[in-house]
Amino acid sequence: MVKIRLKRAGRKKLPVYQIVVADARSPRDGKFLEVVGHYQPTAKPHAVTINKERITYWMQTGAQPTATVNSLIRTTGLLYELRLKSMGRSEADITAEMEKWQEHQNVRRQKRLALKSHRRSAKKEAEAKAAAQA
Repeated sequence: MVKIRLKRAGRKKLPVYQIVVADARSPRDGKFLEVVGHYQPTAKPHAVTINKERITYWMQTGAQPTATVNSLIRTTGLLYELRLKSMGRSEADITAEMEKWQEHQNVRRQKRLALKSHRRSAKKEAEAKAAAQA
């Protein structure tokens, strides 16, 4: 069975991963068939670059992505795009849907960042209030 999975690279405590297509029996950092992308979890926000054509080819050939790679592919929108293609949508419809999807993702990201900064400021206020009372 062929898997699409992560291959660790980088140095100690600063990992960089290659997204590779490999036989399921080969070791994590061992022999692989093709590099189809990169993932940098230490970058803020984390960076994912993929070759959509090659991942599409390998998935249609029967390669199964691991859970982690599946979530990374999902964040790029490739799985949604493949689903729209399998439903028989035209290229114009797919590009319009992908633009709407990208806008929705940007709005979600902005809401998460705003909530995170609000929580951080509320925590600082609570700590300052507790320090003033003590």
